[in-house]
Amino acid sequence: MGGSRTYPYGSTSAVRAHVLAALGVLKVATADQMHRLMAPGHKDNKAFRNAALDLARHGLVVSEGNTRDGNKLWNLTPLGLDAAAEVLGRPVGEMGGTARGAARAGAPHAMAVNETVIAITRTPATLTCPVPRRQTTLVLVASPAAGQTPAPEPALQEQGMGWIGSWSTEVPLSLPSSRTSRAGVRADAVLQAQEAGLPVLFVEVDNCTEAADTLAAKFEKYLRYFRSKTKDSLGGEMPAWRARYRPTGRTGHPPVAIVFNPGTRTGPQALKNRMNRVMEQTRPVWSGTYHSGIGYGTEDEDGYYDYADAIPILFTTLDRLQAGGPHTAVWWRCGHGRWEALPDALANPADYDAWSVRDKQRRLRYEEKLRREREAARERWAQEPEPEPGPEPEPVPPCERCGLPINSPGYDVEFAPEEDGRHCSNCRSDIQRQYPTLRQALFGRRPRSK
Repeated sequence: MGGSRTYPYGSTSAVRAHVLAALGVLKVATADQMHRLMAPGHKDNKAFRNAALDLARHGLVVSEGNTRDGNKLWNLTPLGLDAAAEVLGRPVGEMGGTARGAARAGAPHAMAVNETVIAITRTPATLTCPVPRRQTTLVLVASPAAGQTPAPEPALQEQGMGWIGSWSTEVPLSLPSSRTSRAGVRADAVLQAQEAGLPVLFVEVDNCTEAADTLAAKFEKYLRYFRSKTKDSLGGEMPAWRARYRPTGRTGHPPVAIVFNPGTRTGPQALKNRMNRVMEQTRPVWSGTYHSGIGYGTEDEDGYYDYADAIPILFTTLDRLQAGGPHTAVWWRCGHGRWEALPDALANPADYDAWSVRDKQRRLRYEEKLRREREAARERWAQEPEPEPGPEPEPVPPCERCGLPINSPGYDVEFAPEEDGRHCSNCRSDIQRQYPTLRQALFGRRPRSK
């Protein structure tokens, strides 16, 4: 395409907007990275090179160096930062810096962050050439001959998460109590993909060039940031990170993913040792608090973990993301012990909710056991023979004074006189309390013969 006097390299406004948006998020990138992130359907990255050259003529972008493999690096100027904010629809204050001077050293860490963003986003390729009209005449297509394999259909790229506007890089996370603007921790990248079920994901990219202890120590800063509080609109307390990001919908702090990029410097065993060391060093951050308990209807101990003050830490590698995409089993959640898809990695199978489900199942099993035992007891009772009737008791003679049975209980059985075989205990007590006659007073009472 021929250029114009304003844009001599012949770039289009759409591609120039792609370049500004990509550099507004990535800060520094090559034309090939911008091409793969924004419009992979283009045949090559020539359109992005031309757009960057045209924008450079207007003072919006600048190239200050090359990558270690010789590709030219582009970054925004202060004027280009304002233009990128307009394209992305973001306030200029949220755009960050212009990465001035980063390209002079090849920007190896920024290149790894860019590749991570591209691997997770996986922008679908769209056609950039006119689509030919379909023929209206009927065309007969011969079926493949017997034994002939039909031509394979083009494979579709696995869908990613978010788009360029879902990302932010080099994000400072300042503590509310800090009197300076110095960040408590700086995230390499932050993804907000609500449509993918991921309200916020903090991403750390590790080129395996620094000590594992240095990487692990960064999570103590994350924990302090997530624990910090601020005031909401009603004057109450809320987590400071909630002032900028949506709630995750899960127990605990937002997840943080570490993308390891060993390259050719670190072998498989060395990478595994590095992951294990980082996992052990960060155990107090991600392990949660264990609460023991006794299950319903059993003496076996069955507890759960409380993740309210824990950070879900996810491990992955750049080559795994590039090969399978973010929706496959490329995530290793610290504490799970296996590679999982992202929803499974973010789940908490050992938390209180899972314990409640297990306890409910135990209660149902215990109640079912009691029901079976009651039914078995009723069946045994139904099969037992009726007991034979015993001999009828002999009739008890009535009291001569009141007519009640002699052995009927009385109110003063304990203090009643001895049985005489003729009166009940109440009558014997009444007779004893009667005033004696003159004869009984002179000669005493005589027991009456039976």
